[in-house]
Formats: sequence, structure tokens, C-alpha cells
Amino acid sequence: MGIIKDRFRAKSEIVSAEIKDLLKEHGSKKIGEVQLSQIYTGMRGITGLVTETSLLDAQDGIRFRGYSIPELRQKLPKAPDGSEPLPEGLFYLMLVGDLPTEEDVQHVTSVWQRRSHVPNHVFATIEALPVNTHPMTQFVVAIMALQTESQFAKQYAQGLSKKDYWEAVFDDAMDLIARLPRVAAYIYRRKYKKGEHIQPNGLLDWAGNFAHMLGYENEEFKELMRLYMTIHADHEGGNVSAHATHLVGSALSDPYLCLAAGMNGLAGPLHGLANQEVIKWIFEMRDELKTEIPTKEQITEYVKKTLNEGRVVPGYGHAVLRQTDPRFIAQMEFGKRHTPKDPLVQTVWNIYEAVPPVLQSLGKIKNPWPNVDAHSGALLVHFGLEEYEYYTVLFGVSRALGVLASLCWDRALGYPIERPKSVTTKLVKRWLKGEDEIWGD
Repeated sequence: MGIIKDRFRAKSEIVSAEIKDLLKEHGSKKIGEVQLSQIYTGMRGITGLVTETSLLDAQDGIRFRGYSIPELRQKLPKAPDGSEPLPEGLFYLMLVGDLPTEEDVQHVTSVWQRRSHVPNHVFATIEALPVNTHPMTQFVVAIMALQTESQFAKQYAQGLSKKDYWEAVFDDAMDLIARLPRVAAYIYRRKYKKGEHIQPNGLLDWAGNFAHMLGYENEEFKELMRLYMTIHADHEGGNVSAHATHLVGSALSDPYLCLAAGMNGLAGPLHGLANQEVIKWIFEMRDELKTEIPTKEQITEYVKKTLNEGRVVPGYGHAVLRQTDPRFIAQMEFGKRHTPKDPLVQTVWNIYEAVPPVLQSLGKIKNPWPNVDAHSGALLVHFGLEEYEYYTVLFGVSRALGVLASLCWDRALGYPIERPKSVTTKLVKRWLKGEDEIWGD
């Protein structure tokens, strides 16, 4: 294996065992204002961020400026003859804090239409990558290529006043959001449709135009994109993509660099890549069971098999939520209205009935209910977007709305660089023996 790798493995196994024993005996002891176990387990339960745009409630799910998902579907403006909210309206709500009028939403749409031009060098940069490169890698590379257009970077280099930081960040955010659908659609058409690209339609709304550039003219699919882009937009500040964007922004990196960092976090299988894992797991189950619509009994046995193999059931469980994710419910309602007879959608509903009882029987699962990822893939497949590796890019386009709105607020409120104190396990052990102190930085 190699001398250094062998030595590292041996040392890490020793330290890992020490930490396990340490937490078993002292995990509840306070280190500063938090429990020792919290600093070793992902800072769970530690309130250390302010996010103005949304708040996650364990029972009610995500609320955007106080409004729940069902309320947003009712109150936000919609496309002509449409029934789902326009993402432009949610962005306005997150940024301004008030529900938008029809005129407000039309204004946001027109601004994004005017700012949507993507420089040729961005497409050239994407083309320099192998076609088989993962879509999220291409997406992040494209965002970095767009960074040449950053107004914040240019103005900061010229001596931008602190009080004006937010304005340059706002301009970058608007440019980025306007351009992301074009870039994301280009990646999709390049990888999956032989590079046969579709030019934008300047008469369509932001999500409708995204659907058009992907190659889907079905009005129901456009409605799905409006819903998808709305419900995936934000999830308060502690999730990886939001926190990474905020953290990098606290160093006064421009919004392009910040969003690229957030998207790299979103690409992780414990975060945004989970929607890809869900549909892959369902396909594997159907193949193994040799049926298009497994029964609830078959699903139950397959779930048990998955768990016995040491794997998780993708799309189920959440770090904060303790009820079925309202975003799952919104997609289920969409499915009942538009795709009630689809075998894959019906399978998702059967999984919804089969999985929670199995997870509850284990006695250790705090949240056995589905999250947003459990349903989205089935709806996309119904309309023909079967390339599940691409699903996280859709998630990323939507998540940009929330994290960039938050970034505007970070700079408007003058939040400082984020710098929590860290300690070593050696220091922790000395502290537990009373031989040293834990001090702040």
C-alpha cells in the first residue's frame, strides 16, 4: 500500500478508537457553550449562523420569509394559465422580504432576460472537458469561467467602499442567476443530446426558458421546472451548499467563487447528489425484482436487504426535519395532478408507505420520512429527463437563488469573516484531565 499510507492508516485507527471511547464517556460534557460530542459530529444543533432568507422548522419544514411551501404555491405569482409559482417571485421574496406583485415578478424576469448573455469563452471552457465528465464538474467549471465577468472583483480591485460591497454583489448575483440556465442547458445538450444546442427564448420566464433550452416544450414540464426551481431554492444557512457559499463569501470572495464553492458541496452524495442516488436505487430495485411496479411487500424486503448490506435508503431521513418534507408533498401533489398513472411515480408512492415503518422498527432513526430528493427524479423521468447524473445540476440552478440572495444580505449587513475556533484531540484529552484550558481564538 505504501509506507506513508500504511502509517497513516495505523495512526488513524488508533485515534478513531480513542475518540469513540472519549465521546462515550465524556460526550455530554460542555466545552465552552456546546457539548463535546457536537464538535466531533458535524456541529449538529449548534446555532452559529444568521440566514435572513429562510428558516427550517423540524415539524413544518422550510419557511421562506415565514411562508410555508403550500402558502408559496398559493400566494406567489404564476405564469399565464399556470398553477405553480414562478421562481422569480421567490427570489424577490427572499431578497426584499415582501411578497411580490405580478409586476415585480415580470420585472425580475425581464432583468434576467437582459443579463443572460454568456461569453463565448465559457462555452469553449466547457468544450475543453471530456464529454463524459460529470455534469456537476462541468457546471462548476463553467461558473469559474464566468468569473471573468465579476463586477465585485473588478470594483474591489479599484478600491470599492465597504458600504457599496452589497451593490456589486447584487449585480453579480443577478448576472449569475440569469446565465445559469443557459450554461446548465448547454451542458445537458452537450453530454446527452450530441451537442445539438437550443437557443434561448427571450419571451419565456426564467424556468420556462430553462425547460425550453433543455429541449422540453411540454407545458407540464415547464410547470414542473417552476415548482422544482422554487422548492429547491433555499434551506436556511447550515446545509453544505449554503454554508460553503456564505463561508467563502465572508472572505470577500466574489459571488462566482462563492457559488462554485457551494456547488462543489452540493455535488456530495450526502447533499445534492442524493437525488441522483434515489432514482438509481429505484432502478436497481426494479431490475433485481424484475417488475416495473414492485409491491409494498417486495419494497419492504428490498429495503431490509439494503439496510442489512450497510447501505442507506436514499431520499429518507433528514438532519433537522422530523416529519415528511413539505417539498416531497408538493411534488406528490404535482404527480397526482399530472402523472397519476406513471409506474415509476406510483413506485415512489409505494416506497413512501413501505420505508418509514421499516426505519421506525430499528429504533434509532429520528426521522424515517422522505425528504425532497425522494420524489423529484420520478417526475423528471416521466417527462423524458432520464439522465439522473444531471439531476444535481438542476438542484444547483435552483439553489443559486437562495444562496446568492443570502450573499447580498451578508454584504449589506457587513458580516465579518467566519472563523470558528478549533482544537486538537490531544488538547481535549489534556482538558478532560484538568491539565489545560480550552480558550478562544
